[in-house]
Amino acid sequence: MGKISIGTAPDSWGVWFADDPKQTPWTRFLDEVVAAGYTRIELGPYGYLPADPVRLKDELDRRGLTITAGTTFEQLHRPDGWESTWRDVARTAELTAAMGAKHLVVMPSMWRGDNGEIVEERLDQEGQAKHGQAVTELGRRLAEEFGLQTQYHPHADGHIDTQDTVERLLEETDGTYVNLCLDTGHISYCGGDNLELIRKYPERIGYLHLKQVDPKILAEVDAEDLSVDEAVRRGVMCEPPNGVPELPPVMDALAALDQDLFAIVEQDMYPCPPDVPLPIAERTLAYLTALGGAVSS
Repeated sequence: MGKISIGTAPDSWGVWFADDPKQTPWTRFLDEVVAAGYTRIELGPYGYLPADPVRLKDELDRRGLTITAGTTFEQLHRPDGWESTWRDVARTAELTAAMGAKHLVVMPSMWRGDNGEIVEERLDQEGQAKHGQAVTELGRRLAEEFGLQTQYHPHADGHIDTQDTVERLLEETDGTYVNLCLDTGHISYCGGDNLELIRKYPERIGYLHLKQVDPKILAEVDAEDLSVDEAVRRGVMCEPPNGVPELPPVMDALAALDQDLFAIVEQDMYPCPPDVPLPIAERTLAYLTALGGAVSS
């Protein structure tokens, strides 16, 4: 059986941006991660944690923390998107690699804006194929230049979101360079089937984000055709085990893949009161370890 190593992310402390007064300060985030019992984290948005690798390594080492991955967005579906994508991706990749991590989580840009407006047309079949080729090239360069494995993260209201777009991406990309960051919450939010993705693409599951969605709030979001940002503000991403998908069968299916995986708790809560995240993080870690997740090596 594979080992599922549990970690957390700035996202679970209400962090979406490098600098925002509504967010938990980075020192408090790191201290509370340790207090909650975690030993692994993601970088979060570039610039939230110190971007100087020496300082960041010192801050992590003093707390007994390690980085599992960096996270970034891409705009590779656009004809002129390579340069801007590489500029943002490369700086995150450089810091990620300097911390000894082996993964970079890459997310799509959005087709819908914060207020629910359509900001870009959805990709057609030709556009999906070209996008997949560009994502593979991105993964190849990240592997060759930084030694990182690209883990693609579907995102609600993004160009890769629904089950069919996720499966198409996996078909259009090369698993040597690109695999799937299975975000259980975003897949369920978009009507997908996490267990089916694990069953159909076992060799492409390379990394995990564990979260759940509140089905009652999701139904309201669908009825009102709201953006994912507004959905998060309403609390659509909820504390396990209060939502969907059910995590016990997901954890069992992942363990049965017989490969070691990082599973990062990533409960979208932007914005949130400063005292909310820590007790949720403690309870969530206890719940996931009871399902067989490991805290440390």
